[in-house]
Amino acid sequence: MLRRFLIPMTLATVAALSAPAMAERAYSAEEERNKAIVLDFYEQGLNRKDFAAASKYLGTYIQHNPNAEDGPEGFRKFIEFLKAKYPQSHSEVTKVLVDGDFVILRVHALREPGTRGSAIVDIFRLKDGKIEEHWDSVQPIPEQSANTNGMF
Repeated sequence: MLRRFLIPMTLATVAALSAPAMAERAYSAEEERNKAIVLDFYEQGLNRKDFAAASKYLGTYIQHNPNAEDGPEGFRKFIEFLKAKYPQSHSEVTKVLVDGDFVILRVHALREPGTRGSAIVDIFRLKDGKIEEHWDSVQPIPEQSANTNGMF
């Protein structure tokens, strides 16, 4: 009889103790600042295509995307490319994760309205309130998926 109650009680206790570990942790003040910097940088640079507004957040800006140049000048050239070739492009940040100096964005990027776009993971490393490094991984959104989970 005791066994019928002991197993469910043990499982309930384990679940209750595990719940805080599964929840997102609170960010430190510095992490919140880093998050705000990257989100504003993204909005100003990628969506508004305003290099002057976005550039105040750039430090050295080491670029790890092999298709983009290093430094603030490389980012300026990318913004000019977007303005000229994809003036209506827009990126929606769907998830933000922060770990110390790193800010990771999950993004749905549309170069042209009416297209499926791409799923992007952008990783930024900050130092003293400036974006020092950038990595990204881009995956085109296919017409059909092998599952129903979605990409965002």
